Amino acid sequence: MATITDTVPNSRGPSLALRYAFREMRSGLRGFYVFIACIALGVMAIAGVGSVAASLGEGVAREGRTLLGGDVAFSLMQREAKPEELAFLRSRGAVSVAATLRGMARAPDGNLALVEIKAVDGSYPLLGKATLAPDMPMSDLLAERDGAFGAATDATLMARLSLKVGDRLTVGNATFQIRSEISAEPDKLAGGVGFAPRFLASEDALRATQLLQPGSLVRWIYRVRLPDEVSGDRAAKALADDARAQLPQAGWEIRSRDNASPQLERTITRFTQFLTLVGLASLLVGGVGVANAVKSHIDRRRDVIAALKALGATGRDVFAIYLTQVLVLAVIGSLIGLVVGASLPFVIVGLFGKLLPLPVVPALHLGELALSLLYGLLTALAFGLWPLARVHDVPVAALFRDAALTESHRPKLRYMLWMALVVGVLIAVVVGLAYDKRVASVFVVSSMVVFALLRGIAGALMAFTRKLPRPSMTMLRLAIANIHRPGALTPSVVMSLGLGLTVLVTVTQIDGNLRRQFMAALPEKAPSFYFIDIPSTDADRFSAFLKEKQPQSTVEDVPMLRGRIVAARGVKAEDLKPSSDAEWVLQSDRGLSYTNEVPRGSKLVEGEWWAPDYSGPPLVSFEKKLADGLGLKLGDEVTVNVLGRDITARIGNMRSVDWQSLGINFVLVFSPNTFRGAPHTHIATLTEPKSDPSQDASLVKAVADAFPMITTVRVREALDTVGSVVTNLVLAIRGTSAVTLLSAILVLGGALAAGHRHRVYDAVILKTLGATRAGLLGAYALEYLMIGLATAVFGVIAGSVAAWLIITRLMSLSFVWQAGSAAGVVLAALIVTVGLGLAGTLVALNQKPATVLRNL
Repeated sequence: MATITDTVPNSRGPSLALRYAFREMRSGLRGFYVFIACIALGVMAIAGVGSVAASLGEGVAREGRTLLGGDVAFSLMQREAKPEELAFLRSRGAVSVAATLRGMARAPDGNLALVEIKAVDGSYPLLGKATLAPDMPMSDLLAERDGAFGAATDATLMARLSLKVGDRLTVGNATFQIRSEISAEPDKLAGGVGFAPRFLASEDALRATQLLQPGSLVRWIYRVRLPDEVSGDRAAKALADDARAQLPQAGWEIRSRDNASPQLERTITRFTQFLTLVGLASLLVGGVGVANAVKSHIDRRRDVIAALKALGATGRDVFAIYLTQVLVLAVIGSLIGLVVGASLPFVIVGLFGKLLPLPVVPALHLGELALSLLYGLLTALAFGLWPLARVHDVPVAALFRDAALTESHRPKLRYMLWMALVVGVLIAVVVGLAYDKRVASVFVVSSMVVFALLRGIAGALMAFTRKLPRPSMTMLRLAIANIHRPGALTPSVVMSLGLGLTVLVTVTQIDGNLRRQFMAALPEKAPSFYFIDIPSTDADRFSAFLKEKQPQSTVEDVPMLRGRIVAARGVKAEDLKPSSDAEWVLQSDRGLSYTNEVPRGSKLVEGEWWAPDYSGPPLVSFEKKLADGLGLKLGDEVTVNVLGRDITARIGNMRSVDWQSLGINFVLVFSPNTFRGAPHTHIATLTEPKSDPSQDASLVKAVADAFPMITTVRVREALDTVGSVVTNLVLAIRGTSAVTLLSAILVLGGALAAGHRHRVYDAVILKTLGATRAGLLGAYALEYLMIGLATAVFGVIAGSVAAWLIITRLMSLSFVWQAGSAAGVVLAALIVTVGLGLAGTLVALNQKPATVLRNL
């Protein structure tokens, strides 16, 4: 304990607080290591996530021109640009044309595989360079020689079909020779996630396949590279604006270099927010450790506090001294976290730079670091002010009566107002700077509810054990008494352990449900195959073919077009203000269909379906939740651009759709007269009563033989592709959540250490009165077991509810409670609680009674 030898000067101010704060800290930081570690971990998580996201965002922005493949990209669905449209683009700069669609590749031995075809012209790529092995000029790679077009594909396809460079295969009616393996494309990220291996070929080769039929699901992309002297953002924006003004009916989706991949940028932003909230959860868990450390420090320093007051210090002076200490320690912890978090982008690029699929530009992002520092300081103040306020009322009598400070009391009003102000600022920062303020608000409210519930659980547990009948078993009686006695560890243990367990259960339940959704068995009655690009003239013949091959299976066939919503309620799509759940509908083209009856998997919830012979103005059926997200109601008009033509339809009814059935369904379904005469294809599904791999392979081969233009998609393979992406996301969530769990363990250890002095006194007195070592260990083990079990039950319930809300409301997936992972969490909680508790107890039991008794 520090000795106060100087009288307190009459001067009041920051210098006094700072001088005495540092004087008290000369003896070291004992008791504050958990404090510093908790703040450092939370700040590290937030700074690390923010720095990596900012570095990634800067990389995407810097490489936007290369990622896009030009300064501006114009894409059309199901149709090529008209001569006047292409002439307009070429008048503004160099143009490269590419087409993407799916097809079936056939090896010489008859094996088949789905491929993502990318057909390019001789100008590709306008920017950047494709990574080929062996490397060769694009003209040599794609040229037609010896009756075969050149192609490049990735290693996945060659492994799947047992091919190598130099081998031949067919796609549609064209023969190709694999001349190189492609491992990277400069513009791949702008195209989104692919569900099959890449197959790079020439535009002439694509036409030779005869896959380009009226209505085929092909996307044509026209990339424009502006002249170097006018290639800035302003010129790119001017080109996009001119294209919309001069060719308003074109219906193309326009991207410029500053939004090369809008979906990627939105995904990065959303995922960054989620990981930041997980990091903030770690900081909040650490806040409990801050409160415990400050309380323990004040208890140890009460003689010093009383001495300061005896020498003339006021309660406000003493509060300022210890507040300064807390701020200094919070700055130390935050700086440690900032250093580690800021270095994370450099570490990632240094270790995995060549493996990263995204451009990361490591740099120090002062804005992200400042925000992380602010989070650290606000959290330390929010949790430290309550125990700090107690120093104001420490009486001088504490020098003479050891129990003078044992009674807890509410701080003075001004300190409570300061704490409310700090908490309000912290909430405002969290919500105000969030990308999705609704999610951030839910996080804040949930955190407050969890804190209140945990405090209530601790109080209820203490009240319950206090009213229990006095058991005859000494060990049990002592364990129950320890739970509710004055100064019990119950509130601290429940708060620290409960928060960590809630986060852990939430993450494990989300993890389990995502894996179940994408990697387990398919949903009941889910289709086994999708068949796309079915020519409308062959639709009936193809359905009959499938029924003949698999008479026990169910075949569903519907017409399909692609279109983009360009206006709703008379408002342009770019001026609409959709909810976060509905904005994706406006971001690109969507699948459209028409029918005389309510589609399977849909349920009519508003309005009436049109008559089978309806021939009036176009009507459309809209998915209910998305219509609500766009602010649409029955009778509103929606304009879609299909094949370069704007079509306006009135909303006649609304449907709820079971998307998880994986069956055919659409956001927009029109009355049949809407698209009369428009070229289109059909899409079909085949649902088997029982999947047979050999029978499936035979069906794929038979379809390819009889209908080479039709593309077959195995639903299981598509889900596996999505599942691999989800797995990577879950790994990132696990990594960030591990910081939260580490904070919880540190806080739990700190809470138990804070009660070490009381444990020593208890152990010495009880041993003096005849208690055995084994009996005391058993009593303490029972105490920690009961507290841990009660907290674990709460953590499982709260975490499961949080996971259910995230899975069902935010991700719109089905939720199944994962009992195994919940049981594992409970078991782990009991082991950690009892293990840490007994570790501290063993130290207390080893104390010599004489030394302790002399100081009582």
